[in-house]
Amino acid sequence: MTTLNVEESIFAIIAHGGNAKSLAYEGLEEAHKSNFSKAEEILKQAHEELNLAHNTQTKLIQAEINGESVEKSLLMIHCQDHLMTAISEISLIEQMIKMIKRIYDLEHK
Repeated sequence: MTTLNVEESIFAIIAHGGNAKSLAYEGLEEAHKSNFSKAEEILKQAHEELNLAHNTQTKLIQAEINGESVEKSLLMIHCQDHLMTAISEISLIEQMIKMIKRIYDLEHK
């Protein structure tokens, strides 16, 4: 994998991970407005972005497993951190939306 391709992959992971996290927070805002179907739709988009980032990460890992030199740099570490943070925050936001929905359902019985 060329240096340019590695850098493109790194920026793709950062961009898609950031998009996923932003979408998840949009979904949380919709849940706060009791727009649960909209929140679910947005979370689905967040997971699509997350999958794009994860697929790019997998390609980098496979390249290294196959003996290609993949430079470890501060930028590479940053993109991995960005992706893992997005995954973690999306998981937490999904639980928060479930709690908001449960509270809403209890209040509107």
